[in-house]
Amino acid sequence: MDTIKLLAGEVFKDARGQISSLNNFYFEGVKRMYILHHPDTETRRGWNGHQFERKWFYCVKGAFELSVVTIDNWASPSPALKPEEHHLTSETSALLCVPAGCASLIRATTPDSILMVLSDKTLAESVADSYRFDINLWTHQEVTP
Repeated sequence: MDTIKLLAGEVFKDARGQISSLNNFYFEGVKRMYILHHPDTETRRGWNGHQFERKWFYCVKGAFELSVVTIDNWASPSPALKPEEHHLTSETSALLCVPAGCASLIRATTPDSILMVLSDKTLAESVADSYRFDINLWTHQEVTP
């Protein structure tokens, strides 16, 4: 995986309920999983990045906005970088695949949302490769005239 991509899954509904799946995703290389629970829509988690770690994001409940930027210089990244914005919801089964070399910012767009994160690194490997950038570095706000 060398580009940011959204892998579409499937949603099946009938009288018994709903099945959300990712039948075209193979868990090869995944070493760990964790769950993020955002009780509100105000909390922003980011910008967190990794030079060598790949991550996959899946909305289990509610909805999330994920912004992802490819880092140009880990010691001093350009503030002019343009993040890609992605929206994940539990109503549409999709997996956001983020390659190594990126930083992300996560915000729930509905209260009480849950996001599953998969990683190809152990916790110790991830911590050794963790970069944190100012939360407002690539958060571009519209300016009204």
